[in-house]
Amino acid sequence: MRPSPRTPRILSVLAVVGVLFAAFAPGLATTVRLEAKDDFFKLADFAVAPALIWIFPVLLLLLAGEAWYFHVKQKPVPKLVLPLFGAAFVIEILLVFYAGKTLTFTALLAGSLALAVPLIFGSLAGVLSERVGVVNIAIEGQLLAGAFVSALVASLTKSIWAGVFAAAVAGSLVAFVLAVFAIKYVVDQIIVGVVLNVLVVGLTNFLFSTLMNDLATYNSPPRFSSVAIPLLAQIPVIGSVLFNQTPIVYLMYVSVAAVWFALFKTRWGIRVRAVGEYPKAADTVGIKVFRTRYISVLIGGALAGLGGSFFTLGQVGAFGKEMTNGAGYIALAALIFGRWNPIRAAVAALLFGFSENLQFGLAIIGSPVPSEFLLMLPYVLTVVAVAGLVGRVVGPAAAGKPYLKS
Repeated sequence: MRPSPRTPRILSVLAVVGVLFAAFAPGLATTVRLEAKDDFFKLADFAVAPALIWIFPVLLLLLAGEAWYFHVKQKPVPKLVLPLFGAAFVIEILLVFYAGKTLTFTALLAGSLALAVPLIFGSLAGVLSERVGVVNIAIEGQLLAGAFVSALVASLTKSIWAGVFAAAVAGSLVAFVLAVFAIKYVVDQIIVGVVLNVLVVGLTNFLFSTLMNDLATYNSPPRFSSVAIPLLAQIPVIGSVLFNQTPIVYLMYVSVAAVWFALFKTRWGIRVRAVGEYPKAADTVGIKVFRTRYISVLIGGALAGLGGSFFTLGQVGAFGKEMTNGAGYIALAALIFGRWNPIRAAVAALLFGFSENLQFGLAIIGSPVPSEFLLMLPYVLTVVAVAGLVGRVVGPAAAGKPYLKS
């Protein structure tokens, strides 16, 4: 079958956009700052001349041409084409938008990681659920429940780790309701997920308005402090970004590696994927389909709850109404973009976090780009990534399909 021309077409359009950006660039040099104060050695700031920006649209055109070449040859586009294209496009956008200004690269990366943490936890919840055959639309509700309960429990106990544990329990409870209705009562999983999201939003808003009026007692949780890992935190450029973080970020690193290892390197992971692909065959060989689904969905809910605790215990320091702001739905997009692989989903979540942080960075420097465009940037990227660049993706065969034991 002839490969779809979707990817070459999208790359061609974006390459033309890159040419237009370079053509209408302000013509001012962009100063790039890479250093952080605790690096082993300091990297000097450097300026990128306006003429050098043209390197990137030329590279975009060449990569789009390569994609068309492989399409004509009826071969898949090489895996490196898309990452290289994305990197070139992003660098050009940064150089154009920050023309005449200073681009603090490490700060941009650090902010992107902070915004991506709950998305990564949410995408892991989706991976564990859908790999076992349960579509988890309720990630948004699990994140929000984790955020609310972590703030409440940490405020009452004055223990930040009690808040983290409570967040995991809250996310698991929402996931348990999803699992019961989807697995036992065979209710449409998407409908259950949407209803749970609405329920959690309404419940947390009500409790926030009635219970958390006493901020000092119910909504003043302690916050995590950054913990620098010796030596690693002093690596230039990336050290302070990756290794001078709060404990919950380090927990996120461990979670991504653990979920990947569990799914692809253990007997349990084989059973999970078997149940998500062909539950009847899994049942025939003695795998307990229902129990496997319950366990996987509950673990995913716990991870989403941890992601919710990051909002209150890692960022804001208090709970606010609907503070997840659609993060669960973007986590679903990251899950699809990552093709139900924990590491790829985490990378996709980082991409979405970067686009959201770029919105804030451009607003701070007074970019001429309309604020409405900046606000919709993360969501536009979500749509383009899932519907355009990724093309047709196929999830686990049994996802969304109830299993009726014969």
